[in-house]
Amino acid sequence: MSDNVLVKSDGPITRITLNRPEKRNAMSFELMADLTGTLEAVRHDEDTRVVVIAASGPAFSAGHDLGEMASERDAAAYRRLFDGCTLLMRSIRTIPQPVIAQVHGVATAAGCQLVAACDLAVAEEGARFGTPGVKIGLFCSTPMVPISRAVGRKRALEMLLTGQLISAETALEWGLVNRVVPPEMLQDAVDDLALSIASASALTVAIGKQAFYAQIDVDERQAYDLTVPVMTMNAMTDDALEGISAFLEKRAPIWRNS
Repeated sequence: MSDNVLVKSDGPITRITLNRPEKRNAMSFELMADLTGTLEAVRHDEDTRVVVIAASGPAFSAGHDLGEMASERDAAAYRRLFDGCTLLMRSIRTIPQPVIAQVHGVATAAGCQLVAACDLAVAEEGARFGTPGVKIGLFCSTPMVPISRAVGRKRALEMLLTGQLISAETALEWGLVNRVVPPEMLQDAVDDLALSIASASALTVAIGKQAFYAQIDVDERQAYDLTVPVMTMNAMTDDALEGISAFLEKRAPIWRNS
């Protein structure tokens, strides 16, 4: 693993920090590969209950590395880059642990895509978000995928067609982020959210995350067809029995993650 990402574990939280501050954390192929590799390693870490993706320097991420893209000018290289980006976004969605984006500065293009792909996001008051690719002749087609699912069609198209940045407050109103806090409170707010999640059964959270994404883009009947067997299976786990027993006995549960 290179210095593109820094990894630190603190109890149940693993914090992954994008570390190309001189490039405003532009998402080069190497950075995306390192981030994907880190997430895939965390997938199998039973001690990690929540993942936080943060960034060093003045920006969360300015998107793809345009200098790298300008030097390629080759369809195969571009396909490799965008496939690598898609693999990263899928890793975020498929690892069992919830992933929280901790956003400061700007998150644009693929950086905004990264925020939208995370399960949750907390932003500082001064953060801004956008998909400005249209202004340089490169429509943000892949960022469009998670962003449109987060904010809806009309709002996504406004972002995509104008390339204008939106404020953290607008991102909150539109559903791109969960919370907006003063800059000095950003990490504490993220940690509070992460610890709240980590207090639950890791098995139950993993089951719920997988079921959420399985049902969210299908019709209501299909969604129930998917979730009824999931909830039946969940009810049979040791942790469900323990959680119900603890509630009835007015005590704290002791999770077995089984």
